[in-house]
Amino acid sequence: MCSKDKQYVLKMVKDHDVRFIRLWFTDILGSLKSFAITRNELEGALEEGMGFDGSSIEGFTRIDESDMLAMPDPNTFRILPWRPRDGNAVARMFCDVIKPDETPFEGDPRWVLKRVLQRAANRGYTFYVGPELEYFYFKSCEGKPQTLDAGGYFDLTPLDIASDLRRETVLMLEDMGIPVEYSHHEVAPSQHEIDLKYTDALTMADNAMTYRLVVKEVALKHGVYATFMPKPLCGNNGNGMHTHQSLFRGDRNAFFNPQDAYHLSKEGKCYIAGLLRHAREITLVTNQWVNSYKRLVPGYEAPVYISWALRNRSDLIRVPMYKPGREKATRVELRSPDPACNPYLAFAVMLAAGLDGIDNCYELPEPVEQNVYTMSPQERDALGIKTLPEDLWEAIQVTEKSELVKNTLGDHVFTNFIANKKIEWEKYRAQVTDFELREYLPVL
Repeated sequence: MCSKDKQYVLKMVKDHDVRFIRLWFTDILGSLKSFAITRNELEGALEEGMGFDGSSIEGFTRIDESDMLAMPDPNTFRILPWRPRDGNAVARMFCDVIKPDETPFEGDPRWVLKRVLQRAANRGYTFYVGPELEYFYFKSCEGKPQTLDAGGYFDLTPLDIASDLRRETVLMLEDMGIPVEYSHHEVAPSQHEIDLKYTDALTMADNAMTYRLVVKEVALKHGVYATFMPKPLCGNNGNGMHTHQSLFRGDRNAFFNPQDAYHLSKEGKCYIAGLLRHAREITLVTNQWVNSYKRLVPGYEAPVYISWALRNRSDLIRVPMYKPGREKATRVELRSPDPACNPYLAFAVMLAAGLDGIDNCYELPEPVEQNVYTMSPQERDALGIKTLPEDLWEAIQVTEKSELVKNTLGDHVFTNFIANKKIEWEKYRAQVTDFELREYLPVL
């Protein structure tokens, strides 16, 4: 660790009278985990990490190998703006989880992403992402969801409490050093979106975890509930996490080619081809819940069919139109992920799929600019357009056979992740739903 980083953190703690420092990391499902230390323990934590019981964390270790260390990353030190500032300030740092011998723990999602980013760096690439995380505000988390408004896309409704909630959320994010590009009402009632400014994938994964917590903290403060559940309302759009991504070599966008008809370089085309080829395999990671597949159905702006286009938002992958002078903005938008995923693992499998396309020079098919939803099955078959998995069980079966996902996640995360998803599916399929009671009880 650079002594300047350590001294910077210690100085900030002293200058801002920080009493507690929360150490953050995630389990394999992307649930944020935290424990707090006092400032008296901080210097030791920065030097040696803080021990904890890994056997209690989903997908980490067995009880006979449970000792883990949380090693704070000083670059992620931020003061929490929703906690008191006068004499009792609270800060946070993301941690890398390591073993007692100080080697990286293979079950740490942050390490999984770091490992793939290093593969990209060895090829001279920096991976940038800009996710659009959608969410809903409801009156509470109990019973049937009750929306706060009946607004639609980009609507500004008078006396809308959500406008104030978004504003406060944006200010908190920026107070924590997380730049925001847009905030607006989304398509469904009470649905909203705050777009984070693109940055490198590791920083963005940390930012996405922070973003989800800040959205919920602000909502809770005002007596409402915010959720990133993929499909909480039947008959309305679900929550997506459209993820814009690009590779840079230094200051040059590796995806841009001014001479190409699509303004895409060979690397950019192969990257898209890799995402298309592995789309079905990585869906379990980018859409990891039973509920995720209630969103991935035709008719609600969520992609189902594996195709790409320049303008068409019904495709899985969209390449936003090139604007002169904006070469650095050339990017690929993957529209299938949802915001309830583990961002570390999701960004890792996206990058791995794209790099595989570049390494093997996969051929990119022609873009599909017509509405794929309105095509007949025969038309889609003629164009070679396949579909994403229809439910969690199909996604499990596809991913379980994927060498790319297994190699990307590593044996430990891969095995535990698959096992967890199988348990979730078994619990789900044993349930008797309201739909079944409503449809069958009166007549059978």
